[in-house]
Amino acid sequence: MAHSWPSETAFTRRVLDVEDRICKACGRRLHVCAHRERRLFTLQGPWQLVLKLRHCPEATCVGHGQTVSPEAETTISMPWWSMGWDVFAWIGHRRLARHWSVPQIRGELRDSLGIDLSEDAIEKNIRRYQTMLAARHQDPELLRAAYANSSAVFLTIDGLQPEKGHETLYVVRELGQKRVWFAEPLLSSSEEEIRRLFVRAREMAAALNQNVSCWMSDKQEAFVKGIAAEFPGVPHRYCQNHFLRDVAQPVLEQDSHAKVRMRSKVRGLRAIEREALPQRRQDQERASEVAATGGGQVSSQPLPSPPAAEVVLEYCAAVRGILNDDQGGPLHPPGIRMAEALTDVHQSLQRNLAAKKGGLPRTNWPV
Repeated sequence: MAHSWPSETAFTRRVLDVEDRICKACGRRLHVCAHRERRLFTLQGPWQLVLKLRHCPEATCVGHGQTVSPEAETTISMPWWSMGWDVFAWIGHRRLARHWSVPQIRGELRDSLGIDLSEDAIEKNIRRYQTMLAARHQDPELLRAAYANSSAVFLTIDGLQPEKGHETLYVVRELGQKRVWFAEPLLSSSEEEIRRLFVRAREMAAALNQNVSCWMSDKQEAFVKGIAAEFPGVPHRYCQNHFLRDVAQPVLEQDSHAKVRMRSKVRGLRAIEREALPQRRQDQERASEVAATGGGQVSSQPLPSPPAAEVVLEYCAAVRGILNDDQGGPLHPPGIRMAEALTDVHQSLQRNLAAKKGGLPRTNWPV
């Protein structure tokens, strides 16, 4: 569907003509037979292209019925696109290099560049960009140039499952040049299917005149057998990330049990909040009345301490955030961080209670 442009849009008009204006069949000069207009977004603003279409004027020539379009059109934009190559590359770079979300890309296009595209249009062009990028990585000439000064490669394979129940995407990467050689989704993880991946990797290495010095994987049985069959004698290393994860699994299980026990002891947050919320509303109303009667004058007295209900609610929010923190991994177990953070909260409460500043309405805090 064509883009609907506002009537007040100011376009930059560009006229494009055919460069080679000689008929290849009869040698006569091509005549302009029609004009075609198209509008598109660019980073320099909206453009309106006027394309001069030409054909051979000789009715008996085979080129008479063939219309020739300006060659420069495809250097600005692909046919039927509503954007130029510059906008297309801008979107792809933000998505893949900077990991922007589609709503973030759309907002930046609209606010900073005045380009109003729907999320569906942005997603479609991101898929086009990914397809072009994958095709470029598979270009044999580019691959040969990338490995011209190398004599051996270090390959790794891993399976990625985007969602449970979907096919697994197996990715083969080369670590020396940090390039993805290929990725292929497989419905089955049988040894026969997996072996096809190693056959393809062996053929690519041979085409590039490269020796495979080492493989690295999580050492699934299908990987071990496939590498041994297609790359006899090539070392097969265990992926350090998978190794650490497997070694740390008992630690993470114990850490998970510790978190469950701590959460079972820290209860009653919602009940405390229900008691504190009405008190905070009363404090806010009282503060508004004081401000209204004071006539907006700035007092030279030091600022008062926050109301007790506000302090209680802030403690509740802090504890809830601690209980919901599951990040960290095996090197920084979340259960240990949870215990340390809850200890800090408990000590803070004890200091407030010991200070006897009238602070907290409850002394049976559930930490």
